[in-house]
Amino acid sequence: MANNLQMKFYSMNSPKRGYSWETPPDPIPENMISESLEAEVVVIGGGISGLAAAARCTCRGLSCIVLDKNTGLKALAGQIAAVNSRVMAELGITIDKKQLAADWMKVSGSRVQEDLLWIFINRSAEGFEWMLDLTEGSVEAKVFIAYRGPVFGEYFGTHHIYRKEGCDKYSYKGGGMLACEIFEKALLGYGGKLYRGTAAEQLEKDKSGKVTSCIAKCADGRYRRYIGSKAVVLATGDCSDDREMIEAFCPIGLRATKQWPRPGNTGDGQKMAYWAGAALDNPEWAPTLHALAYSHFQGFFLHVNRLGRRFMNEDTWMQAKSIRCMMQPGGDFAYTIMDDKFLDEINDRWDVIGGQGMAPMSMVGDKFDREKFASQIQGTIAEGNGFKADSLEELAELADIPADELKKAVERYNELVAGGDDTDFGKRSELLTSVDRPPYYAIKWGPMLLDVFGGALVNTGLNVIGADGEVIPGLYAVGNAAGGMYAVDYPLLLNGNSYGRALAYAMQLADSILGEF
Repeated sequence: MANNLQMKFYSMNSPKRGYSWETPPDPIPENMISESLEAEVVVIGGGISGLAAAARCTCRGLSCIVLDKNTGLKALAGQIAAVNSRVMAELGITIDKKQLAADWMKVSGSRVQEDLLWIFINRSAEGFEWMLDLTEGSVEAKVFIAYRGPVFGEYFGTHHIYRKEGCDKYSYKGGGMLACEIFEKALLGYGGKLYRGTAAEQLEKDKSGKVTSCIAKCADGRYRRYIGSKAVVLATGDCSDDREMIEAFCPIGLRATKQWPRPGNTGDGQKMAYWAGAALDNPEWAPTLHALAYSHFQGFFLHVNRLGRRFMNEDTWMQAKSIRCMMQPGGDFAYTIMDDKFLDEINDRWDVIGGQGMAPMSMVGDKFDREKFASQIQGTIAEGNGFKADSLEELAELADIPADELKKAVERYNELVAGGDDTDFGKRSELLTSVDRPPYYAIKWGPMLLDVFGGALVNTGLNVIGADGEVIPGLYAVGNAAGGMYAVDYPLLLNGNSYGRALAYAMQLADSILGEF
């Protein structure tokens, strides 16, 4: 059994590939460790997954220490997915959990652990509502409009949180920073300890093989030992700031020439787990490749590549657009072609679009803000990532694409619009809009790597699993340091599910450590 598992999982027993992180560092000498601090739970990582997990543990009566190598509060996203929250109930929105699970498995090529997926499905609303309860009415939540298309439909379950008007309990107005602030205040309020500027470097085991502590380099330059008598929890985020790990586990991520800044997300938890004998997700890990380079809007309008040619059904999700773009000649960017009617055309179709990239990203709710979006487009043009011209020839010159090819693409597209049937790429007819009224617009967009989802394999107790298929005692993983729930692509069928998983896992972790399930 053990040998078979070692063959299946990327582990310390896998053939070496020559990456620097595959070699465990030498143990830090005892004489360099200035002191030891102890709690029942030590959490490594102070982002949303670590802070939520630690806050939940402390509110359940466990003493807790959080170590974070960043010197200040940090969040890298803003949307939080929850399945059937009370906010959704008030809006009359219900997700069919079984259908969501089936769709998730489908888009992930069935390469995920279903039991972990169901933790998210069953406990994300519980975690989200607990977070709101911590604020004692100081924070409200809204549901983001989902993409409503036949090619890739999204679920309505993506939440945005906002500090209420007049609230002085929190300093951040909304998003991930507000969520992290909520959990940090709860952690400290329940008596937990938070040490920033403290970078964990190594895990330690006792003679029985239990992970008992970690060694971290602190803000004062000294090493300290942090002992977790019940648990050491990895909550260090993803590996998108480590090129070697991307090459090893997610090489498609290197094809995106643009990358959203993820400073410090260097796979520290994955590495420490690997050195401790953990099994990691098999390659290839799931990337978040959003079409956010240059501009954040693609819409449902005509898309052309750098040669001026139409290349896809524009009626699809942001991740798919990134992949399609990357497959084109010089696949760093493409263009959305619109004309003077674009504001009317978005407004008239507001009820059948939605979702990231299809609708303006900054808009939440059931109304289209024409003036706000017009201002965004003008800003994009002012930044040099969009062009406006009175003729297609002039537009092509500004965008540096062949004028004859652009004119042919527009002519053919207008023929399809007139016929009401996209026989070239199959876009639904209600999203076919002509390009025939100047001025014309070319909005530049392209693929950008945000995250790489993969980590240490865990069971439903979030215990890290070794290469032999057995639990590594004392070691847990949550958030993006934990594997098992993603494959192929980050599943935008429910945006914000990474943060939603962090909240669900926080609930599950505390129960697991307390032995309550």
